Amino acid sequence: MDANRLSETFFGPATLVEMVRHRTLHQPDDVAFTFLLDGENEQLHLTNTELDRRARAIAAWLTSMDLSGERALLLYPSGLEFIAALFGCIYAGVTAVPIYPPQKNRSLEWIRAVADDAETKIVLTDDTVLSRVESLIDETPRLKRLRRLSTCRTPSEIEQQWEPPKINGNTLAILQYAPGSTGAPKGVMLSHTNLLHNSAIITHAFEHTRSGLGVFWLPSSHDMGLIGGILQPLYVGRLNVLLSPTAFLQQPFRWLSAISRFGGTISGGSNFAYDLCVRKITPKQRKLLDLSTWRVAFNGAEPVCEKTMERFSEMFEPCGFRREAFYPFFGLAEATLMVSGGYAKKAPVTCSFDAAALTAGKAICCKSNGRTNGKALRTLVGCGAAMPDQQIVIADPKTMTRCPDGRIGEIWVTGPSISQGYWQKPDEAFNARLSEAGEGPFLRTGDLGFVAGGELFVTGRIDGDYVTPVVPGMKVMVNSMQPACLPEC
Repeated sequence: MDANRLSETFFGPATLVEMVRHRTLHQPDDVAFTFLLDGENEQLHLTNTELDRRARAIAAWLTSMDLSGERALLLYPSGLEFIAALFGCIYAGVTAVPIYPPQKNRSLEWIRAVADDAETKIVLTDDTVLSRVESLIDETPRLKRLRRLSTCRTPSEIEQQWEPPKINGNTLAILQYAPGSTGAPKGVMLSHTNLLHNSAIITHAFEHTRSGLGVFWLPSSHDMGLIGGILQPLYVGRLNVLLSPTAFLQQPFRWLSAISRFGGTISGGSNFAYDLCVRKITPKQRKLLDLSTWRVAFNGAEPVCEKTMERFSEMFEPCGFRREAFYPFFGLAEATLMVSGGYAKKAPVTCSFDAAALTAGKAICCKSNGRTNGKALRTLVGCGAAMPDQQIVIADPKTMTRCPDGRIGEIWVTGPSISQGYWQKPDEAFNARLSEAGEGPFLRTGDLGFVAGGELFVTGRIDGDYVTPVVPGMKVMVNSMQPACLPEC
């Protein structure tokens, strides 16, 4: 057996419906999700059986309205009602389009644009959101025409009318729209196979077991919170504790406190979340924390900074946190979620590179930090290697040829987790081929990086005709193939 090929040993569910039904059959009374209403003590619980019943009821309701095969806009805050509605759509063969509901003084323009692009037929939400936004929706002609339903009012007895949908692994399950995007919205088409395969490789990389426990504050309407926080624990069959992004942002201590109280083993976020904890959590609060159970502290969605990891580790080591728990990874919605990473028991890889060489598009690793022989160095954090069944190629974005190890180019990816493309927007980025051999198709990620020692390092992003590193205002022409390197954090 090739350890880099999950497909040789993976005989999991073919669809998300099969996945939840399996949990209902074999773990009926297990709590699938606990939601902390106030971010601290007030709790709601959802067992596998309760999720299945709610999903069947909502699905039967949608099917009775002849919505199978259509798209439904999901306007929910984080919580258990969103999870029920998501699987209600999936159980009905309705494509879910999750969008965070509008806040006070926030325009509905983005939601209208997504509804138009996805050609949604219905808006699903809860009583609280519906009462708050209904008058605003009525002021928007396109949204006003959509049917609106609160899934809180789903008649429970209708669940007996549910019939399994006629779907397979290639069936579209979710349209993922990046929040806050500028320009025309693009819905990433995620099939059941995409979602299940990515769940399989996350399980493989994180070495997940049913004895683990996740703690998530990430938005449930977008990829890390949706796939990592909702689909992944159901795939493994373990409990996930959820709190809202607002609860975390208001008081970052709530996140680490939940890990401490529940014995969380898997949790994480983007780099800024760890920085926020360092800045906001007080010495008095740190004395209340026990982070010794935290085995995988994943860090992705934005550039990973070595100094952030060092500051967080130094501050929370007295609480039992281990620096080795940090898990940097690279991913994007177009690849479902995770593309590359290491293994849970392996410490993060960092390396200092010649800064001038990086600017010239070459990666020359130096062992020392600071300056060596008058050369300025930049320390980068590795994002592991390609996951099983996936392939990463570093390609010259102009010549479409493969770059050798240590040469900066565009990150291309292929594998079963790569999405079906953008909804009704054919994009050549999903069908790239290497010019020398026609190898492909690959997804062009638009991100720049290089491979050194088998490790992927991300250095910037292509923005039109420019390379945009993580330094505001700095741009380098792609034509020169001189990607500017990441700064010291």
